[in-house]
Amino acid sequence: MVKTILLFLILSLPALAQVKLVPHKITLKNGKTFNLNLPAEYEIIPAAEGLKRVRFFAKSPDGRIFVTDMYDLTDNAKGAVYILDGFDAESGKFSKITPYLTNLKNPNSVQFYKDEKGQDWLYLAETDRLTRRKFTKGETAPTDTKPQTLATFPDYGLSYKYGGWHLTRTIAFSPAGKLYVSVGSSCNACEEKEAVRATVLEMNADGSQQRTFAKGLRNAVDLKWIGKFLFATNQGADHLGLNKPDETFYALKDGADYGWVSCYQSDGKVYADSEYRRREGCENVPGSYAYFPAHSSALGFDYFDETTNGETIKNSFLVALHGSTNKKIGSGYKIVIMRKGEENQDFINGFLQGKTVLGRPCGIMKLDENSFLFTDDFSGIVYYVRKKGAKPPTNSGQSEMEETQNEVASTNSSESNTKNRMCFPISAIVLILSTLIIKICFVNLSASNSAT
Repeated sequence: MVKTILLFLILSLPALAQVKLVPHKITLKNGKTFNLNLPAEYEIIPAAEGLKRVRFFAKSPDGRIFVTDMYDLTDNAKGAVYILDGFDAESGKFSKITPYLTNLKNPNSVQFYKDEKGQDWLYLAETDRLTRRKFTKGETAPTDTKPQTLATFPDYGLSYKYGGWHLTRTIAFSPAGKLYVSVGSSCNACEEKEAVRATVLEMNADGSQQRTFAKGLRNAVDLKWIGKFLFATNQGADHLGLNKPDETFYALKDGADYGWVSCYQSDGKVYADSEYRRREGCENVPGSYAYFPAHSSALGFDYFDETTNGETIKNSFLVALHGSTNKKIGSGYKIVIMRKGEENQDFINGFLQGKTVLGRPCGIMKLDENSFLFTDDFSGIVYYVRKKGAKPPTNSGQSEMEETQNEVASTNSSESNTKNRMCFPISAIVLILSTLIIKICFVNLSASNSAT
């Protein structure tokens, strides 16, 4: 009897840790319907439609949602920054989409920052430059028509359509007010001519004192400061087969070299690329905080801290896996739950059904303890996901959620085994309880054996 109980507990642990997804019907304005799969306690709503290659979010000082749009996959100057306005809490939809800036060169990221004098600034990352302009609360078009150019970037290379050339630039600010910008490589795998390629740059908010913060990152698509760490997704090279390298997620270290083009990661371990060997080898290349299947294209993410309602995603990252451009590979096309040291689990899937692509998730932004937004840059849709029965989000600027998030994340250290978890998820609690039960069973079994 005791052996049966032990076997049941051991076999049940993986099942207890899984997140059950159920179909949710999506109905678009054009009448198209399909299902996406996510937990039953959540609902998903197309909150804004009719966009193009919609990418990453930022919340303005007056609490409005700004989002970038790169128009399509080509190198172009048709990009825009939109304001998503008129949110209706009942329907979960934005009633108005206002073009704030247009005719932009592949705009991927926009951020806001208040300087020491109290002036608000809007920062915009295009392929060839980083600019900032003064921002006035409530404006629907820039009142500052003479933006400052803080940095310029190389913008030549192969057409994105044929792979290799990375058009995106992403912005993040640290709590200390330092500005960080990611610049992707010019190729899939090569020896770069410019030192700025495949890096994350650091500079002051006015663009001064620019330096390389981290290098060897083929394409760090999304950046976010959470507490004391700058987290980044990174895309692996495409010439190493269908099952490697990993798509990686890092807590970036100042001055670190992450190995591209000579080193790559597979199943969490770092290896040397035989085609691009280097003298120093790959022994000192840092391993990732987490990783994802090859060619799944990890893009946007956000952290859902202890204030989050719902054990499913509490104290975890949600990461958008954009999906391979080769549908036959089929990896990605989903949003996953990621906790350090644990197996990733699907939170939303169904964007790829057979040979049909229904969407490619890109940017993620938490709104409050019950809800978040994410972009689909394939269909030009902004989705709103919320816990059923939850109160609507407030339209405030810096929320208590964001402050708490920073406090919790600041205790996390990627270099310490005692601090490498933000909190125990349900699966960890189940494991602990099961271990205690197993120990008790063994004690009883030992007592029984000694008695006979």
